[in-house]
Amino acid sequence: MTATILPTRRPDGLSARPRGRRGSPLTPWLFLTPYLLLFTAFVIVPVVFGMWISLHAWDFTLPRRPFVGLDNYAKLFDPSSSTFEPFWTSMRATGIFTVLSVPPLLIIPLGIALIMRANFPGRNLFRAIYFAPYVLGVAVVAVLWRYLLDNNIGLVNYYLGQLGLPDDIAWTTSTPGAWVALVWVTVWWTLGFNAVIYLAALQDIPAELYEAAKVDGASAWSQFIHVTLPGLRPILSFIAVITLIASANMFGQSYLMTQGAPGRETRTAIYQITETGLRGFRMGDASAMSFVLTFVLVILSAIVFIGFRQKREDRA
Repeated sequence: MTATILPTRRPDGLSARPRGRRGSPLTPWLFLTPYLLLFTAFVIVPVVFGMWISLHAWDFTLPRRPFVGLDNYAKLFDPSSSTFEPFWTSMRATGIFTVLSVPPLLIIPLGIALIMRANFPGRNLFRAIYFAPYVLGVAVVAVLWRYLLDNNIGLVNYYLGQLGLPDDIAWTTSTPGAWVALVWVTVWWTLGFNAVIYLAALQDIPAELYEAAKVDGASAWSQFIHVTLPGLRPILSFIAVITLIASANMFGQSYLMTQGAPGRETRTAIYQITETGLRGFRMGDASAMSFVLTFVLVILSAIVFIGFRQKREDRA
């Protein structure tokens, strides 16, 4: 026979159950330690060191790097300085590219995600085709399209000529052709990432909402406006911010496809920062430029988040 162990009873007649052991309060920090070490080493330390560099006339080829305080920042806002015009020209180029690239990277991936969500033969192949370019490196994408868009030997101009369209467009050496090329290549390359995020969010919207809308006689467009978009609003704000930041940090496409041509028209802020710091050896000026760009991106990101939150509160 097996013995049955009865729970002991306390003087008040209630059963006394053994309490589970509580873990040490340091346990969560032990799990966080690897991430915190990496975050500190690769984020916090570079940011602090970059800020320190921005306060110096920092030329890594010279032994002395004198402290100049905020002079590097002041020069960026002084029209008479040598850094004023190149930096703000590059900021204008960054603004043009961001304005042109962000809307299609918000709209086109959403349409593709809606198609991906439907059931049809070859759906998995369709998903793979649209996501495949994203796994390529920027060097592969930029060099590939640089040859495809070449004014003399490029296949794009060749096929345009076959269709009876202008076949001598200078896609990489003139505007607005260069902007069209940079935006098109970026959209083609990165839309798969946004489409996958949209698809995951679409699958989280309860099917009962669509069924209720159909019962009420809502059309497909009405379902999209009143069910799909409200369900996507949180993820839409996230995609808007990461797309804004990625577009504002565009460098590889411009550097490898157009080399900033024509003139400095397509030389973005990151391009100018790289040229100033690594070719001009003026790391102090380059660091100051990077922090000004970061400040602008923080303000724009905050505006996007506040805008979406305001819309959500107004809807509520």
